[in-house]
Amino acid sequence: MNRRHFLATTSLAGLSALGGCTGPRADVELLNVSYDPTRELYRKLNRLFAEQHDLALTGKHVRVRQSHGGSGSQARSVNDGIPADVVTLAMWADVDNIRARGLIAKGWEDRLPHRSLPYHSTIVFVVRKGNPFGIHQWEDLLKDGVKIITANPKTGGGAKLALLGAWGAIFKQTRSEKAAREFITEMYRRVPVLDTGARGATVTFARKNIGDVHLTWENEAYLEKRELKDAVDIVYPRVSIRAEPHVALVDANVDKKGTRAAAEEYLKFLYTEAAQEVIAETYFRPSHAKVVKDTAGQFEPIELFGATDPDMGLGNWGDIQKRFFDEGGEFDQIYQSGR
Repeated sequence: MNRRHFLATTSLAGLSALGGCTGPRADVELLNVSYDPTRELYRKLNRLFAEQHDLALTGKHVRVRQSHGGSGSQARSVNDGIPADVVTLAMWADVDNIRARGLIAKGWEDRLPHRSLPYHSTIVFVVRKGNPFGIHQWEDLLKDGVKIITANPKTGGGAKLALLGAWGAIFKQTRSEKAAREFITEMYRRVPVLDTGARGATVTFARKNIGDVHLTWENEAYLEKRELKDAVDIVYPRVSIRAEPHVALVDANVDKKGTRAAAEEYLKFLYTEAAQEVIAETYFRPSHAKVVKDTAGQFEPIELFGATDPDMGLGNWGDIQKRFFDEGGEFDQIYQSGR
């Protein structure tokens, strides 16, 4: 994908734009509703599934179409009627929100390996070439003059993780919620624009040249580095949040459409060695033991913590969503106080 195509693709950020994979006539068509930074990943995976696996596994030609946008917005679109066969969203809470509406069966996490996590990721920093502000750790984000680019955590999964990554890094260092709250309050004072999703924030930083540091998914960082070549550097802080993008079958929709068998095989396919190699190639961290071993040198070592780890004291994802991202929660309070 050349720079022109990358910029054309990223200009769609924030929209639930539907795209398909080309190939022979499809007997079955699936819709995968996903989050912003997986556009390139699923373009490759869907092609591989169509070429190598669908006929052998299902006896039919299966075409997979895509919808991308901010993870929270995508979950709401499924609840509002977009006929997703599968969802591959950034946050557990977004998938479970669909479950709460009765569209996904209870116990969905236990239907696939690793709690329905074919891969995991994290949040890193992208800085201008040479790292002029000397940004290495989360606390460096508050150096004089630094402008920060991140998306809106009310709509984007990666943005939620960026907020929780900052909160957790400071809390782990200070053991003080007051210090963590003060840090993220000041952090958002330095955000000149909040895009609705991760790809929109990428456009703001990479194409519009706004900001000094971009808080982003690991795979987005490498996409920016590849497309902008010598214009940016990637920085790994000593500690960051473990991102867990879950996948799930949308039971109500597949039963209505008669696509359950094909959708189940598609999700199982994500765990195959061939699919996991594509996952690693696009800088998501794989779960397949052999691929993990083969690609160990590709990924920077980093200490990862989970937002729901007991020592964080934040409870489960339902508690976190209510406390930080619901109306009147932590984000609304700090963002309004910082304007």
